[in-house]
Amino acid sequence: MSTAILGTGSYLPEKVLTSAELGDRLGVGEQWIVDRTHIRERRVAAADEATSDLATAAARRALRAAGLDANDLDFLIVATSTPDQPIPATACTVQANIGANRAAAFDVDAVCTGFIYALVTAHGLLCADSASRTALVIGADTYSRVLNYDDRRTCVLFGDGAGAVVLGRSRDRQGVLASTLGSDGTLADLVQIPGGGSRRPAGVDTLEAGQHFFAMRGKEVRQFADRILPEVVGRLLKSAELDLGDVDLVVPHQANGVILQELCEILELRPEQMHRTVDRYGNTGAASVPITLDDAVRAGRVADGDVLLMVALGGGMTWGGAALRWGVPA
Repeated sequence: MSTAILGTGSYLPEKVLTSAELGDRLGVGEQWIVDRTHIRERRVAAADEATSDLATAAARRALRAAGLDANDLDFLIVATSTPDQPIPATACTVQANIGANRAAAFDVDAVCTGFIYALVTAHGLLCADSASRTALVIGADTYSRVLNYDDRRTCVLFGDGAGAVVLGRSRDRQGVLASTLGSDGTLADLVQIPGGGSRRPAGVDTLEAGQHFFAMRGKEVRQFADRILPEVVGRLLKSAELDLGDVDLVVPHQANGVILQELCEILELRPEQMHRTVDRYGNTGAASVPITLDDAVRAGRVADGDVLLMVALGGGMTWGGAALRWGVPA
């Protein structure tokens, strides 16, 4: 028994922040940003939109695509590193918003790899419990709340959004073929928000030091990505007993357009084998993979029987991937 994706959905806030606007603010110009990231615009949540609001909108669209009611759900998992608040889990707020009264709801934080972690967790839960039938897996982040818009090293990369999939049990050829997860905590300081937790509780001193802002050592993250993402693809192919030529579409985390270009070159992928949204939405954290998957589905890039690879890396440092054969179980 395996699991398959029954429906996808996504939500992007209305406000568009262009690289031209950011470039003017930072004094570097639009082309400086585009050359280094391939990002031309990204979305920014409205003042009254929190992560749970973005997640709720994506969840409703995924449920609609799957033809299911929220009360059909057994599990509801939200992957995010920008929760509404430390307690309770953002997933519980989403559960209340959509009326998923039967679902066990919880959050997963593996930063930008979070959706893959949550998907693999949902897959395992459904396979382990014969009484469970469906799970809603959401990736959602509002990085605009934690960015320093005077720091050109980080603020040019990120945007806000949410993506979701409904996962259901499958006994035919469709569904998850293989998965892999990993992490290296010795590299935890490459991506972090230092303040606001139990080690450095939020206070005047952390605010004055800017420790409530997102921080990243970009050069080292890029080097890590160039090494680990091809390894993730290789592990998935080996586990699923596939060759790269068998893969119809790679749906990667949209970390940075330059990183995606390098991944294509390393793997010798044909242009049509990778789907990208980074130019329009930037890096949306845990939302990146499901937003890009939903975009591919709605663009007609995915057909029954297609083999897809979803791969990501994130803070922690974490990485993961899933291989699946597309198609809704009969």
